[in-house]
Amino acid sequence: MTIQALTQSIRQKKSYLCVGLDSDITKIPKHLLSSADPVFEFNKQVIDATLDFCVSYKINTAFYESRGLKGWESLEKTIRYIPATHFTIADAKRGDIGNTSSQYAKAFFEELNFDAVTVAPYMGADSIQPFLEYGNKCTIVLGLTSNPGAKDFELLPAGNERLYEKVLRTVSNWGTPDNLMFVIGATRAEEFTNIRRILPDHYFLVPGVGFQGGSLKDISEKAMNSNVGILVNVSRAIIFAGEKEDFAAEAATIASQYHQEMSNYL
Repeated sequence: MTIQALTQSIRQKKSYLCVGLDSDITKIPKHLLSSADPVFEFNKQVIDATLDFCVSYKINTAFYESRGLKGWESLEKTIRYIPATHFTIADAKRGDIGNTSSQYAKAFFEELNFDAVTVAPYMGADSIQPFLEYGNKCTIVLGLTSNPGAKDFELLPAGNERLYEKVLRTVSNWGTPDNLMFVIGATRAEEFTNIRRILPDHYFLVPGVGFQGGSLKDISEKAMNSNVGILVNVSRAIIFAGEKEDFAAEAATIASQYHQEMSNYL
């Protein structure tokens, strides 16, 4: 799915919700542990329950990589289960020298066929270029993150601007709004007006709503542009809304609430 198709889907559904499948096997309902693949069964039921309320799914690869081969099998089955009507993101935060990045890009864009992957910009243009060479895919660059450690580097002064601002301005020249998005944390709502001035046309992937306390209202008012331009990720607040056999129905209820609120802002 392209950025243009994502925008069309958002307008049709009146939702810019991305459901994060941070599927920690230690937190899924206990009755699923007897399944042949508990994590995939959990994901499958969450996807079935939330499909109508969201436009995207983000798979945080750490929760799958940590389980070795079994985890990768769960990941592969999950990405193949998500229908093509939804924008798929590998939250992998890759970024390395060019020949290594080209292998990461091949893994996520060709082998697993994700629509997008998150990358870290620290190593510069040649570490990100291999991802951008896939014209029908999207590269999502870490811009200003929602974690407390963002102050260690991202918010430091860099000449007459802050480091994260320099990153946004520089990286925006490496691609286009059609193949380049940025991660901007929801807990940085006070920065969104400034960030939108720097990047008037790009999409933002916005984590940090829900358990991390970001305000959907603030983000929507300050970050949305004429093409919508935001994809808000909610993970734990949706997928772990329930702990019992009706967990999927509980997930659907929360996803529906986000969908309803988003429809009011569009």
